[in-house]
Amino acid sequence: MRFSASTTSGRRCRAALRYAERLAGHDAALRLLAGLRTSAYQKLVRLAPAGIAEFRSGDLISRLVADIDSLADRWLRVRLPYAAALTAGAGAAALSALILPSAGVALAATLAVTAFGAPALAAVFARRAERALIPCRAQLAAATAEALAGAAELAVFAPGSALAEVSAAGTALARCERRAALGRGAGAAIAVASAGAAIWLALLFGVHTVPALLLAVVVLMPLAAHEVFSTLAPAAQEIPRLRAASARVSAVLTRPLPVREPAAPAPAPGPPYDIRIEHLSAPYALHDINLSIPAGSSTVITGPSGSGKTTLAMVLLRFLDPVSGRVLLGGADITTLDGDDLRRIIGLCAQDAHIFDTTIRENLRLARPSAADAELRGALAAARLLDEGLDLDTPVGEHGMRLSGGQRQRLALARVLLADFPVVIFDEPAEHLDEQTAQVLIRDLMAATAGRTRILITHRFAGQATADQELRLGPGETAFPYGGADQASLAAS
Repeated sequence: MRFSASTTSGRRCRAALRYAERLAGHDAALRLLAGLRTSAYQKLVRLAPAGIAEFRSGDLISRLVADIDSLADRWLRVRLPYAAALTAGAGAAALSALILPSAGVALAATLAVTAFGAPALAAVFARRAERALIPCRAQLAAATAEALAGAAELAVFAPGSALAEVSAAGTALARCERRAALGRGAGAAIAVASAGAAIWLALLFGVHTVPALLLAVVVLMPLAAHEVFSTLAPAAQEIPRLRAASARVSAVLTRPLPVREPAAPAPAPGPPYDIRIEHLSAPYALHDINLSIPAGSSTVITGPSGSGKTTLAMVLLRFLDPVSGRVLLGGADITTLDGDDLRRIIGLCAQDAHIFDTTIRENLRLARPSAADAELRGALAAARLLDEGLDLDTPVGEHGMRLSGGQRQRLALARVLLADFPVVIFDEPAEHLDEQTAQVLIRDLMAATAGRTRILITHRFAGQATADQELRLGPGETAFPYGGADQASLAAS
């Protein structure tokens, strides 16, 4: 009866200690994870969009979600198990040695084999596979995300190629996981064999030398100690994977910022918001550009893909710093302004503006959360969405799939109108529309933003009298006015 009570007390004590270990470990890991996520998203805000353009969207999501989450495993699956094993192993070996020195030495030796031999054997089988697991998972995530994003087009034009990429990524991941599992199995086998050896050695050394009660302690001690040490081989096997995840996260967080914010920003200029571009050169495509955009005028920027149209927009929005030259907004050099202050003056209506899976009302309130329904309907009317039977409570579906391409673009325009930017940049607003719909949409964009400074970036809109001037990028770049306005010319690159 006394033995049963002591066993019950021991189990309760063990459960309480295990709970305390898990509680403390998870609390530390989650605090670390919260700090990592905050730092990552703060850096991402300063990098986007120019600083992350080279990453595939699925791969970037994998780095900033799954890889950062896995870094918490440093505490839970590596450092905490080793700390617990060191404490428990030292105590168990010392107690065994106090009762039976030879059993204590045998326990210490088998624990050393479990702590070092099992991870070493697992590493022989699976170090390369563990290191490759993170990139393989990222490749599968990127391929899957891209296939889902373009599912409609791929189903018609190239279903086999997208599925082949996803299948190849899945096969590579499965191969890495099989190799990693082989390493884990080898490590577990060594741990079990070491525990069994410790028990048999304790029996061999103690069966004729210590009383039965103490012999039970000496024999059962290796079971408890090796249970703690059995987590070390999996913990060691996590190290290559965690190093790979850490390197992938660092590749994003250590990237140089595309924009250098001024230490002491100048006050934001007031109206009129005329823009002067003087000898501007920027990464990728732009070289020695000069252009004047008077306040309230409309400018069309055309040119083939890769000619620098979107690069120019990123410079104007302070998403990218010039290499040389300068841009003046209302007489102030934009590199001396706070980026957020500048983007309260210059707004972007992008071709890929994100539409959330909710109602038109909630999508519009992203521009101005305090806007009343009357203001929201006014923006819809100006964007000519009310004419198409849409209202504030209309659900738009995932990525706006319940709307047509033109309606999604008009919803983006309504956001811009609601935000009331004095300067508006339209980046390829008619990219995915047929010619007739595109012309109607562009005329409506210009009409809805009349009186503001408007910059329309497109590769398909040239020679239209609805703009005051046109800037053509590419070989033999030129800038010329419509209607005799006095505009600066673009220096050929």
